Amino acid sequence: MEQFIAISCLNSFLFCPASIYFQKLYSDLDGLTYESEAITQGKINHEAIDNKKYSSRKDVLCGTEVFSNKLQLQGNIDIFDMKTGLLTERKTKIKFLYDGYIFQLYAQYYALTEMGYNVKKLKLYSMDDNKNYPIPFPDENPEMKQKFFKLLEDIQNFDLESFEQTNIKKCLNCIYEPSCDRSLLC
Repeated sequence: MEQFIAISCLNSFLFCPASIYFQKLYSDLDGLTYESEAITQGKINHEAIDNKKYSSRKDVLCGTEVFSNKLQLQGNIDIFDMKTGLLTERKTKIKFLYDGYIFQLYAQYYALTEMGYNVKKLKLYSMDDNKNYPIPFPDENPEMKQKFFKLLEDIQNFDLESFEQTNIKKCLNCIYEPSCDRSLLC
């Protein structure tokens, strides 16, 4: 039986598939023992969404759990304005539009659409510099849509036992590197 994929894991899997294992392993521990400063800051920035204090408007969904049975996805959205149809994924600071950021937004879009919501626009928002990045819908960017579905397939078929990291830069920037037996820094 296929398991649901956490939307929050899409970007992590692209960074390093083994990081998903460590995220689950460390999920019950105090984050301060292993999290980077950037992750801690991201969690602080996300508190208003997670605690449903970002907006009191009834037509704005914040931190709402969404599912796609078709794609076997689950997770939380950041902000969906039902009046305008704008779905927003917030990041602390966007320096580069990584595919993983866009794929998280795609997953939220597919889930909301399957749940009956009318999503009209997609946006990434960089909080530190107050920049907006409009994102085309998957059908408007066939290459990214294909990469998104390939990612979902890769996650469903991933085998940690046979995984070998090949990019030392990822190990250099990984908070789980000290615990990882696939690190290229050993």
